[in-house]
Amino acid sequence: MFKDLFSKKRKYATIPSERTQPTKMNDGVMTKCPTCKTIMYSRELKKHDYVCTKCDHHFRLTARDRINSVIDVGSFEELDVSLLSGNPLDFPDYEDKLASDQQKTGLNEAIITGRGQMEGLPVVIGVMDPRFRMASMGTVVGEKIKRAIETALEDRVPFIMFSASGGARMQEGVLSLMQMAKTSVALQRLDEEQLPFISIMTHPTTGGVSASFASLGDYNFAEPRALIGFAGRRIIEQTIREELPEDFQTAEFLLEHGQLDKVIHRSEMKSTLTTILKMHQASHQRGGELSS
Repeated sequence: MFKDLFSKKRKYATIPSERTQPTKMNDGVMTKCPTCKTIMYSRELKKHDYVCTKCDHHFRLTARDRINSVIDVGSFEELDVSLLSGNPLDFPDYEDKLASDQQKTGLNEAIITGRGQMEGLPVVIGVMDPRFRMASMGTVVGEKIKRAIETALEDRVPFIMFSASGGARMQEGVLSLMQMAKTSVALQRLDEEQLPFISIMTHPTTGGVSASFASLGDYNFAEPRALIGFAGRRIIEQTIREELPEDFQTAEFLLEHGQLDKVIHRSEMKSTLTTILKMHQASHQRGGELSS
């Protein structure tokens, strides 16, 4: 009797938008949408910025694909390429896992930062790549974000950040948690200098990343159906002893409850960001004319 009591499994609500990587067939010629199961040519999917033409499912983008989708061709200059993670806590097998992800992704770490232009307007941008340790934030990720913000301060340009992360990196313990404070303090300096920070949360943005820099934008945006939250859905349900709505922790749920400014379709992302940049540039020029 007691065995049956403790082995009984509770049912938990699931988020319909929970997504996996696209299923590739025939050596990558075809791709199957994980939401509507439509099979399409991979080259056609790429033409549509990796958005399913049938159900509008937004596939995950690599960091470089994301940069190519919003930054003017030939204008990107990568920063801090040589920064590499160590193993400060001597965590077992951590170095092997880093090496494996470096080989698999062609990246040194879970984020790419750099200077670029959007329709000729200068920006500093950071893009996280969930293929690398689920884009968890360790010391190097935090340091690259801080340095990117400092570059934006030096260049007097806006800072744009695309987040996609599983949270803090457990293999670096408290050192990874310290990156939450470090990035937040750097953004405070950006705010004091009245330089805009545009945060775009993509699927998924969770844990310490969602609880720090990702939620501190002057503009907080997200892609459709992106999973955004701190603690896991099941943990929250067990804590409050209630079943959560099906769309809980989705971008649309956060928008409805005032935690996002806008949910932006990928096809409209560059034009929306460019409009904001032009608005701030015009405001800055007017301010300069008035002060002179």
